[in-house]
Amino acid sequence: MATLPSILIAEDDPISGRILERNLKSWGYEVAIAKNGNQAWEVLRGPTTRLALLDWMMPGAEGPELCRRIRALNKPGYTYIILLTSRDSTKDIIDGLEAGADDFMTKPVNFAELRARLQTGGRIIALEDKLLESQKRLFELATRDSLTGIWNRATILRFLEDEMAHCDRGGEYSLSLILIDVDYFKKINDTYGHQVGDKVLSKVTAILEKNIRPYDKVGRYGGDEFLIVLPNCSLYHVAVVAERLRSAVEKIKIRIEGESLNLSLSLGCASSECFRRPNSDRMIKESDGALYKAKQAGRNRVGLCAELKTPKDAGQIKDKESKDNKKKGTPRAPEQK
Repeated sequence: MATLPSILIAEDDPISGRILERNLKSWGYEVAIAKNGNQAWEVLRGPTTRLALLDWMMPGAEGPELCRRIRALNKPGYTYIILLTSRDSTKDIIDGLEAGADDFMTKPVNFAELRARLQTGGRIIALEDKLLESQKRLFELATRDSLTGIWNRATILRFLEDEMAHCDRGGEYSLSLILIDVDYFKKINDTYGHQVGDKVLSKVTAILEKNIRPYDKVGRYGGDEFLIVLPNCSLYHVAVVAERLRSAVEKIKIRIEGESLNLSLSLGCASSECFRRPNSDRMIKESDGALYKAKQAGRNRVGLCAELKTPKDAGQIKDKESKDNKKKGTPRAPEQK
């Protein structure tokens, strides 16, 4: 049996409130009680109340005013509202519905009719929840890579464009990229099959996500390539992050049919601080060039778009990285390859 939504009864008359509560609980609803408009508003603002019976006239705030407030709040999850009142003129009904009420019942309440109207409200809430879930699934399909669950190519490039806008405003803001290639991935696919290749990509994805900041974005750029967008990150800092990723993946050993498969990454880094007028295409091109240099130098290493200059705060950075390494088991800061 489906769980009924929780319901608020906002009624300043204690006898009417108790009668409503007793009937609703007998129908299986979880009930919250408010004796005035202010108490009702505190309950309505929360995420759990999806059905509400509001008396028109209450101290603190009247029913129509609460309707207007809840519609203006635009909280997630629709709240279905039934106004209860002794008023029954056409103008009153119109005023209540225009305020944001979904239904209107006159007192004294016919409980068989009330139950039917609440069931209608429950169906509308269920339909809205299904619609929101469908929208969420469509969003995931449109923006996520189906294998790894990270952002797909179009989405990670959109994040890059958004972050480039910060660079255009000037100041000391730096944006960095890491373009990553799984070394010898084609050989892994040819030797062990695509299922093992998929397992490798999923494993690498998990390590990348674990070793970047919460606000960094990682996406699958294509095939065995990944792209990481790092806001507010200098070339020095992105080199440190890239080396941490390289070292973490190097430690992976995947068991396949009694064999141990070792993995490694080649990484190319670029930072907007290296260019007078950076743009997305230039950043990707320079990251790709740095990745190519890493591969040419023997793979399993970090390539940079420019010569690395040690910043003034390098000692502080190294101290912080050293502490982080002790916690995560990550290695030294990178050397220029």
